Amino acid sequence: MIGLDTNVVVRLLSADNPAQTEAARRFVHARCTEASPGFIGNVALVELIWVLEAVYGYRRKQVAETLDALLAGPDREFESPEEVRAALHDYRSAEADFADCLIGRINRAHGCEATATFDKKAAKLDGFIAVK
Repeated sequence: MIGLDTNVVVRLLSADNPAQTEAARRFVHARCTEASPGFIGNVALVELIWVLEAVYGYRRKQVAETLDALLAGPDREFESPEEVRAALHDYRSAEADFADCLIGRINRAHGCEATATFDKKAAKLDGFIAVK
């Protein structure tokens, strides 16, 4: 298994740099298989979502569809796949950022009774409490 940095995944999705996109495609095709998938860690995933929204202007629906496609690929593995899927569900049905959704889900998986936050949108998520 080999880890994939955010910029490699961004090149595959955006195809905005032809040379890097082709290099990323060749690399992933050669090195990422069902038997030895490319690993996408939580930090890289959150950074990816931020880049798609902030740099490429993806809207919430586009982000969700892109993440669905990434999760479906047999040639990649996620650090916390169950939490990522649950966070994606939260993201689709709430106003909170994906990062907050994932933070909450990971915290729950580690036994936290709740996640304390000042973020008003995140505080509306199940499993969060507002700090006042």
